Amino acid sequence: MTTDLLVIVQIVLVIIMTIAILLQKSSSIGLGAYSGSNESVFGAKGPNSFLAKITFTLGFLLVVNTVTLGYMYSQDAQSSVVDDMIENTNVIAPSAPVTTETNTTK
Repeated sequence: MTTDLLVIVQIVLVIIMTIAILLQKSSSIGLGAYSGSNESVFGAKGPNSFLAKITFTLGFLLVVNTVTLGYMYSQDAQSSVVDDMIENTNVIAPSAPVTTETNTTK
């Protein structure tokens, strides 16, 4: 259950981080030219400083989430189904039928 939630968080982090990286300015401007964003929303310095901080934070969270998922999956790999079996049963094993050997040779 917990690993399922962390996998969903991982996917959401990757999508948000990809969007944040594509919105940053580059030599070809990237998708920031098409977003219609106004620099006054991000402050006087523009979106570069804000997006850089968001990208760093998302990257840090992504690494922490990845390490956590790796640890949890390695713990699951060390457990076995046999460890959870119940050893006490009330089933009585059947006994083998007793046969008498008769030697009939002709």
